[in-house]
Formats: sequence, structure tokens, C-alpha cells
Amino acid sequence: MGHTTRRLATFTGRGYDKGRGTLQCAAWALVAEPLQRSVLCPPRVRTRILRAFGAQIGEGTLIRHDVRIHWPWKLSVGENSWIGVGAWLLNLEPVTIGSDVCISQGAMLCTGSHRADDPAFEFDNAPITVADGAWIALRATVLRGVTVGEGAVVGATALVTRDVPAGERVLAPAAARV
Repeated sequence: MGHTTRRLATFTGRGYDKGRGTLQCAAWALVAEPLQRSVLCPPRVRTRILRAFGAQIGEGTLIRHDVRIHWPWKLSVGENSWIGVGAWLLNLEPVTIGSDVCISQGAMLCTGSHRADDPAFEFDNAPITVADGAWIALRATVLRGVTVGEGAVVGATALVTRDVPAGERVLAPAAARV
């Protein structure tokens, strides 16, 4: 098996669409995103800011402070869902979260990647869907292209690279005993 020598200077980002123009991206990154992450920003105000930038957020949804959202216009959250302190939604592509979903503290949903066999290391992104009633637990990571099914549980610190069927549980590998 051969290896690919990276030529990162040849990276172009071809095919990637931020979904908004430079001014709106800058307004989000420089003003709105830091404001909505603040512990001083009330949850209702946080939701209003996110909606003003295009996020679709259902009634009763609670988004705590220090939640990083890359592009709010690529986020859809159903009703009565919770997104915990320090969660990171790296949504270069759409992230769709259903109703009654819990995304726990420090969890990461990452829609972005790169083509490992491409010397230019171009993007290899895909959306993420978390269905109604699912739970992504503390510090779990869900990677691009994954659908987490209805009522599924992704346990604390688990890494998910493939779809999780409805009602299934994914647990992190057991820690080595010392």
C-alpha cells in the first residue's frame, strides 16, 4: 500500500459552499458567534441570534453557553432538544437534529474531513442527522455522513464513523486497566 505525499499549498477548497456571503460570514464570526457563546447571554437571546443568522430551532430547545456552531444557517434543531455546554457543531455541511435530542457537554458533531488520498487534501464533507429522541453523551464525537437513528444512544467519549440504527447503543471501548 502506497502513501500520498501531501502538497497542502495546492489545496483550493473546490466544491465547498459556505452558504452565505463574506459579510454575513464575517458578522457571524466576529460579533454574533462570540456573543451567543457567552455565559452572560440568556438562552432565549442565544436562540434569537441563531435564528437571525438562519438557524431553524424548534420551540423549547435549550442551547447552553459555550456551544460552538460553525455556520448557523446550516443548522436545524427540532423541539425540546438540549445542546450542552461546550458542544461543538462543526457544520461545514448541514446538521439536522430532531426533537427531544440531548447533545451532552463537550460532544462534537463534525461534518468536515479531507480526502486522504488527494495530495491537495481537498474537502470530503457530508451532513449529519441525529433523529428524534437520540442522545449524544459527554465528549462523544459523530463524524461526517452519519445518521444517528431515533432513540439511539452514543455513549460518553464514543467515536461514531458509521450510521447508528434506531434504538442502538454505541459505547466507547473500555479503558485499559492499570
